[in-house]
Amino acid sequence: MLDDRDLKILALLQRDADMPAHAIAEQVAMSPSACSRRIVRLREEGYVLGTVAQLDRHRLDLDTTVYVILRARHSGDWLERFRTRIGDIPEILECHRLAGNFDYLLKVVVRDVGHYDEVYKRLIATLDLTDVSAYISMETIKDEHALPLGAALRPPRPASR
Repeated sequence: MLDDRDLKILALLQRDADMPAHAIAEQVAMSPSACSRRIVRLREEGYVLGTVAQLDRHRLDLDTTVYVILRARHSGDWLERFRTRIGDIPEILECHRLAGNFDYLLKVVVRDVGHYDEVYKRLIATLDLTDVSAYISMETIKDEHALPLGAALRPPRPASR
């Protein structure tokens, strides 16, 4: 079970994974060695999955985000082929299986609409899709990667009757 200090450590790591343990220790009122042990434990227990650099996509000329909604005709090994195809296309950053009227939602990051068209062609080349709808993001209002750790301390809701 996570305690308040664990959550504070995780919040600090989410903001800056390069923050030295002694600086984290200062902010959570712990000794550096105790804080380092907690960070190691949090990593070993799987709370920290990895550390990545957040790149400036605009400097890299990847300015366009396209959200793609898919409907599919599932049959046989379709899902496995779909997972493989999605994994093979690096421009697809996220893929979510949905409840409701659509089957999947993709987040695709590309240079421009022409680049998206190339991704689209790779996507549909071997998959039986019944509908592919693309929505181009005009502006990013919020782009937060940090998880809302305040919710991690709340007890689970009782089952409704």
